[in-house]
Amino acid sequence: MDYFDKEDITMSDGEPMVDRFEEVFSKYRSKIDVEKVKTVVEWAKREASGETDIKILTKLFSCIDLTTLKAVDNDDTVLALVEKVNSFEEVYPELQPVASICVYPRYASIVSYSLDDDRVKTCCVAGGFPSAQTFPEIKIAEASLALHDGADEIDVVQNPGYILNGDYETLSDEINEIKEVCGDKTLKVIIETGALGSAENVKRASLIALYSGADFIKTSTGKEVAGADPESFCIMCQTIKEYAGETGGIVGIKAAGGISDYKKAMVYWYIVKHILGEEWLNNQRFRIGASSLANNLLSKIIGKECRHF
Repeated sequence: MDYFDKEDITMSDGEPMVDRFEEVFSKYRSKIDVEKVKTVVEWAKREASGETDIKILTKLFSCIDLTTLKAVDNDDTVLALVEKVNSFEEVYPELQPVASICVYPRYASIVSYSLDDDRVKTCCVAGGFPSAQTFPEIKIAEASLALHDGADEIDVVQNPGYILNGDYETLSDEINEIKEVCGDKTLKVIIETGALGSAENVKRASLIALYSGADFIKTSTGKEVAGADPESFCIMCQTIKEYAGETGGIVGIKAAGGISDYKKAMVYWYIVKHILGEEWLNNQRFRIGASSLANNLLSKIIGKECRHF
């Protein structure tokens, strides 16, 4: 079933598009049918509340970006987390590991040089995370330094202020320049959906990220404002689907911020399954940024309380 229709391509506020994004936005439906979004989310929540499929939980675990982004992080605490990931294969040989370890840029070298499992990526937030309120040159330099120190993936925040005042060109240029630095490494662009004020802005922000070189789009930092919400995630998934249909480009989706238990995680799994399909249900195209979720999922998978992480 498809709860979305591609129609009504005019901007809901009646304002003109800006520069090249007038053409981009005009190819997509900009006015969001909120009721249809709610219908999809309600369906996903019903599916998630049903009988738990351990196979789904196992796949979800392998999609986690295991995250530590605390003010009290230090070399020792980050290395301790890496060692827990390194020991995972020996303790749970039947399970796939997490997708990545996500840290602040200054810890890229510790993670990349200490990781033993090459299936696990080194991920760093960058670009003035979490607010993005710094100079473009610093954003680019920070991403470049993290990559130099071994980062495989970079998560950067769109400046939501640019969306709110319609400065789409500046926003796009920043993302594009960071992607040039990343090259063939993965760039995840954080939309910060809770700061944007409307479903239409979530759609616009997603499109700008997609057309500016994002390999993934991500819901939120979990720091500045509200974390992930299924409704915004639903809109982002549909935007990726429309983008793939329009351009042939394949982009991943990441939910982050407040997803602490397996039932919440499964809601996002079912939204991806419904809108984007089975081919997105792997850690090449779907991620969940989390810290406490890993132990919660692992406990459910093995059937007893687990504090491995």
